[in-house]
Amino acid sequence: MTAADALSLPRTTATAARVLRQLRHDPRTIALMILVPCVMLFLLRYVFDGSARTFDTIGASLLGIFPLITMFLVTSIATLRERTSGTLERLLAMPLGKGDLIAGYALAFGAVAVVQSALATGLAVWFLDLDVIGSPWLLLLVALLDALLGTALGLFVSAFAASEFQAVQFMPAVIFPQLLLCGLFTPRDAMHPVLEAISDALPMSYAVDAMNEVLRHADLTTAFVRDITVVAGCALLVLIVGAATLKRRTA
Repeated sequence: MTAADALSLPRTTATAARVLRQLRHDPRTIALMILVPCVMLFLLRYVFDGSARTFDTIGASLLGIFPLITMFLVTSIATLRERTSGTLERLLAMPLGKGDLIAGYALAFGAVAVVQSALATGLAVWFLDLDVIGSPWLLLLVALLDALLGTALGLFVSAFAASEFQAVQFMPAVIFPQLLLCGLFTPRDAMHPVLEAISDALPMSYAVDAMNEVLRHADLTTAFVRDITVVAGCALLVLIVGAATLKRRTA
């Protein structure tokens, strides 16, 4: 391992600062990341205006799913745009390790994810009256981890797309199966055994399970700790694999 390959805090934070400066000049992307989950939750609440119990049942789950999806889309497209424009190749020609680059992007988008998750959680709990037995801070923790997982997945798939359209095409392959099998529409133990086994290997399933634990239990449960550990571990694993597969030269 060379000095450039070793993870460096100054290089990582410099990369994160550069990404945040770019985002500051792109209000449409900021609006997509921060406001869209809030708008979706707001619409969902009044779609079920006559059935508040239904909103309570699925609202907590979607509080984690919406940030994951938006961060996946924005991160994959933004990273691919820099790769196809040659920015990543120029950066990696400098004394900048691939780990520094991936960690810097994750740190920058993670900072945005904190704001996004806080706004969505606050809106759902204190304005839309989402009824949860557990602590809203635990909801915020799961929403944040889901957003970070979406960021990690977006960084990972951007390495395999040749255009922004192809990056969007990864969504049906990466996000939709998890959405269908995560237990949002039907309990996972009621699925076909093969699908249940597949769902056990998908991180979104554990994100939904963690949200449901907060929804139903006042105290911190062992199942909740297991679920958020799996989500956080998957996000970290995807970031490590993304750094390992990142090419120093664009095709």
